[in-house]
Amino acid sequence: MNDAPGETVLTFNGGSSSLKFGLFEVRAGDATVLLAGEIETLGAGSVRLHAADAAGSTIADRMLGDAAPDSWAGHVVDLLDRSSGHRPSVIGHRLVHGGPALSAPVRIDAAVLRQLDRARGFAPLHIPQALATIRATQLHFPHCRQVACFDTAFHAAMPAVASTLPLPAALRDQGLRRYGFHGLSCQSIVRQLGADLPERLIVAHLGNGASVTAIRAGRSVDTSMGLTPTGGIIMGRRSGDLDPGLLLHLMREHGYGAAALERLVDHESGLFGISGLDSDMRRLNDAAPANPAAALAIAMFCRSLGKAIAGMAHVLGGVDMIVFTGGIGEHDPGVRATVAGELAWLGATLDPARNRAGGGRISTDGAGLVLRVLPAQEDRQIALLSASLTA
Repeated sequence: MNDAPGETVLTFNGGSSSLKFGLFEVRAGDATVLLAGEIETLGAGSVRLHAADAAGSTIADRMLGDAAPDSWAGHVVDLLDRSSGHRPSVIGHRLVHGGPALSAPVRIDAAVLRQLDRARGFAPLHIPQALATIRATQLHFPHCRQVACFDTAFHAAMPAVASTLPLPAALRDQGLRRYGFHGLSCQSIVRQLGADLPERLIVAHLGNGASVTAIRAGRSVDTSMGLTPTGGIIMGRRSGDLDPGLLLHLMREHGYGAAALERLVDHESGLFGISGLDSDMRRLNDAAPANPAAALAIAMFCRSLGKAIAGMAHVLGGVDMIVFTGGIGEHDPGVRATVAGELAWLGATLDPARNRAGGGRISTDGAGLVLRVLPAQEDRQIALLSASLTA
């Protein structure tokens, strides 16, 4: 890794309805946060920007009306101009997918942008916004190095038994494979564990998007998401895995086309579709005592997660540690308790007080299977990778 002093890295981490950003000082292989924030879409399409400095003090919290995603990067630049004396020397972008051609971190140039544009179909919820952010920052910071960091990179070397889809070779040759996602989160977990990294690790990244990854000696060997971030376990609004015959049935019997299917599996399903209420686990937890559909959504999410973890334990031939991360993984002790209870046969034994506190080790001291909660430091990982790429 390039440890040249003075690298100031601006990071952008876009989701389907939000844009996280951070400013980091990267020195001696470590990244120190200078500023961090998020632009997020709230109810009725309203948009909010909030940010804090290195001490955690709020420096911005305001509504942006119905500002379109392609304008969000401009608001971040304005915030930096007014709130920070630092100017970035490198800008790092999280890209959910780079298609078959791109996985390792890469300097962004015209050829890379063309490849990303061709990869839109692999992650239509994420890539268009990421491209808008890249182009906006190129205008604002024309002399900055810009780097694309891919969520698929951590899984790029998975063995063929995990990455190959059961499709004819002619289709597989077109780049149809299991790519896997949340790789930056998984990389950050491996980095945080350091000397405590076990031989057999399972990372459960749980948020609006959710996945489970089997990691052996620091390398991904299997993961729950597939060609796109729609597959795998139940998510906030994404269905996760479905019987392919169900999709054919909807096409034949109900007249669904590609756009309607995309809307169904990416926006109308998951926790939201089951509950008919919300995709936010916090609201579902509040509603569950009096709302059977909300309670069912939570139970199905936990069952889906438990089954995925059990499957990854099979892949690894056992498991030494499970790390919960992401918004739900880090902040929902009820989900962690339910899943740990369902995995007692694997040796999971939760310490209730530690689980409520929600940081570090949450399993009992004598448990053979270690359970931990760690933050998904995707933005810090982007900063480190972006600063290291000088070519």
